[in-house]
Amino acid sequence: MVDFSNIHEIGCHNPKAAISLLCEVELRGEADDKVYYVMGRLYWRLGHHAEAVNCYRRALELNPESDARHALEMATQVFDFFNPDLLNP
Repeated sequence: MVDFSNIHEIGCHNPKAAISLLCEVELRGEADDKVYYVMGRLYWRLGHHAEAVNCYRRALELNPESDARHALEMATQVFDFFNPDLLNP
């Protein structure tokens, strides 16, 4: 079982370290939808959006009712808002 309070505390100060801990959980085969959801949030915070989306999708595969559903919807809205014409007037 993952101690998410510990992961949250570490993630606030060092998201990469928190991701490493969650990857260890994944490698042990103990990852559930919450692990992937939290990992996705940490990746998003670091600007690794593709990895975040992959984690959200994995969480939804494991549990269609996961909180990752909302996070994935928000990520999709961010991607849909992006307009390359704004960068090239």
